[in-house]
Amino acid sequence: MKLLKRFVFVVAGLVALLLVIGLLLPSHFAISRSLVINAPAERIFPHLDKPRAWKNWSVWNRRDPAMQIDYAGPEQGVDAAWRWQSATEGNGNMTFTAVDTNKQLTYRLSFPDFGMSSTGVLRLEPAGTGTKVTWTNEGDMGNNPVNRYFGLFMDQMVGPDFEAGLSNLKEIVEKQG
Repeated sequence: MKLLKRFVFVVAGLVALLLVIGLLLPSHFAISRSLVINAPAERIFPHLDKPRAWKNWSVWNRRDPAMQIDYAGPEQGVDAAWRWQSATEGNGNMTFTAVDTNKQLTYRLSFPDFGMSSTGVLRLEPAGTGTKVTWTNEGDMGNNPVNRYFGLFMDQMVGPDFEAGLSNLKEIVEKQG
């Protein structure tokens, strides 16, 4: 019985310690990836400012072709939005919040099941004879200590998906010639 009490006390202490450490971790996360596409911004931007176009290059849509998607708002530009349900990629929604045609698109991303939201930007800048596309996303994990642990690894978890998505976008745009 004494051994069981000690075990419970040690386990409770470890859980408490992990929670306290989690609260001390930074709540902010940021992800950023860039790629040069050998095309002018005018050929790239139409693939960004239309939610329906994302399924052609986004790695998440390619991983789950059965993803259920509902579109809302205008077909493109500010307030264009979509919501998805996926057994493998999670449930979420995205809304375009600001558009500077051929230069930048800003969106709000939310994963309600995890109580997480973030802001993303796709920025296009001239780069020699092509266009540098930079995809960033940042957010706050809030006061949930478990989410803050995830925040530590957000760049390693999502960054490769950004890289793959940008590579898919590059392939599509450059094939269009």
